[in-house]
Amino acid sequence: MNDETADSQDQIDMHTPSAARMYDYLLGGHYNYPSDRSACDQLLTTAPSTRELAVNNRAFLVRVVRHIASHYGIRQFIDHGSGLPTQSNVHQVAQSVDPSCRVVYVDNDPMVLGYGRAFLEENQNVLILPSDMRKTKKIAADAAQIIDFSQPVAALFVSVLHCVPDDSLGNPRRMIEDTVSLLAPGSVVVICQLVSEEARIRDEVTELMREQTGDRWGRVRTRAEVNDFFTVPRLRIEEEFGLCDVTDWRPDTDLVRRQETQEWIEYGGLATVG
Repeated sequence: MNDETADSQDQIDMHTPSAARMYDYLLGGHYNYPSDRSACDQLLTTAPSTRELAVNNRAFLVRVVRHIASHYGIRQFIDHGSGLPTQSNVHQVAQSVDPSCRVVYVDNDPMVLGYGRAFLEENQNVLILPSDMRKTKKIAADAAQIIDFSQPVAALFVSVLHCVPDDSLGNPRRMIEDTVSLLAPGSVVVICQLVSEEARIRDEVTELMREQTGDRWGRVRTRAEVNDFFTVPRLRIEEEFGLCDVTDWRPDTDLVRRQETQEWIEYGGLATVG
């Protein structure tokens, strides 16, 4: 996850799984290769609920974007680690509320960038940035093409922080703090990632994903660690649902694919910026 990788026109490595393509496969998408499907099969052996978790997480993204646009009236979104295009992408959900909504997608997966540009080249209110999501100042400078940072912005970190390691380039909490420092009052930040309270699951999945993706992975964390992300200065958790399994965040349907096992969940919520 570095700018040299992100900004170059690297060919897609079909033989090394990517988190984005694995997620696409779990959602029933078509932008994946045998290597991704094989990695998912191994992951499902360790964490059998992963497919339901992925589907429920995507439903959460749709709900939270619609809530932000409808309830908070925010018309600007930055989606960090956006992944491959699928149904009900952030810009489609936001623009269904107000066609003037502007969306910046940030990712450094070559396949994501290629398909994303092809899908969105005719939408003037959408921008795709090839960047490491930890390069906050660079992202802000590039996003300023369509984002007015003097006005509220929704910064989305949905099911992506487990891809961010704790290393010399930074860590999720520092990245969130840097992002919040650039946001106007009235902005919102959405944070969720894969968590487990079982050390065995955290260790096995983290090791599997690091090995499979060529070390393009961070780690599975605990609820307490995600709670800490929300202690960044100026953040205040939206209290009605608080921090929870995202399946239970403002549910709008009974047709949720409940996980049969709870070895890990997607955990987080929404916070406002004061």
